[in-house]
Amino acid sequence: MTQSTLSEVKDAVTPRATLLVIGVLALQLLFIASYVGALHDPELKDVPFGVAAPPAVADQAVARLERLPGSPLDPRAAGDRAAARQQILDRDIDAALVVDPAGTKDTLLVATGGGRTLALALDTLVTTLEKSQGRTVRTVDVAPASSRDFNALSSFYLVIGWCVGGYLCASILAISAGARPANPTRGAIRLGTMALVSIVGGLGGAVIVGPVLGALPGGVVALWWLGALVTFAVGAATLALQGLVGVIGIGLAILLVVIAGNPSAGGALPPPMLPPFWHAIGPFLPPGAGTWSARSIAYFDSNDMTGSLLVLGAWALAGVVITLAVAVVRQRRTAHPDDPAGTGAGGTPRTGGAR
Repeated sequence: MTQSTLSEVKDAVTPRATLLVIGVLALQLLFIASYVGALHDPELKDVPFGVAAPPAVADQAVARLERLPGSPLDPRAAGDRAAARQQILDRDIDAALVVDPAGTKDTLLVATGGGRTLALALDTLVTTLEKSQGRTVRTVDVAPASSRDFNALSSFYLVIGWCVGGYLCASILAISAGARPANPTRGAIRLGTMALVSIVGGLGGAVIVGPVLGALPGGVVALWWLGALVTFAVGAATLALQGLVGVIGIGLAILLVVIAGNPSAGGALPPPMLPPFWHAIGPFLPPGAGTWSARSIAYFDSNDMTGSLLVLGAWALAGVVITLAVAVVRQRRTAHPDDPAGTGAGGTPRTGGAR
């Protein structure tokens, strides 16, 4: 390689660009590891499962189910059929076996609205168990997914769309005007812009999956405000990360929302079928909290959403507080001539500075 060619390479690929490319490569490999790791070998694990039968019969059935190899179920007595059905609708359990003590034909209650893959896996497992006991089972879907919601995935795709809108909007604000806002006023303007985009995007998504496509039942208004919260939570968090570490914050947002959040959200595989790591982190990341809430709105009368809404609210609040706090610190540093934070005399940002 000639000296002139080497000089061209050095000019074309700066140390900063090299570090960013290495970061992109790391994200690429993490993406592959996360998605394949979460989804390549699904199996049932500790699925909340009810047994509806007289107490003595229920206790025997629960004890038998607890001894299953690999612990696919987390069984518990569920009272009678009506009580078991209500527990499914309340999202306390994912399915229930209604035992007929006077006969040999039992009933399995499932909810495909919470994930068709999970319902089918439970049906297969229980049918096999019942056959080994000389019994048969009839499956009843108490919260069926819409016929236009294939595999009950529309809630997941809707939430992913809202998340994408959140971090892309925040990223565009950074790319067009500098990753770090120069003062609290500009930080607040960015957050206000993010809020406006969230409201419009939330409404748009709710209308598309509801009245336009008919993919999801449930109220448009409820989905609208869920969408606004999801979008703003992700956008505000992205703005906060950018304020802390600059443009690298976009990569961190992708790491949290896309690489860690999407496969653990319970979309392609409902939470009880995910490996332990993804099962553990999913409820605490925006895609998982949003998907759970969207399914609750669509199929479970908006039950059991408080925890997920608190998670989304925490992400939104943390994003706002950190974005404004970092802007305050940056403004104070700008006021000093010897400021080490990348600003020049008079508070004018140097190359790559904030606006």
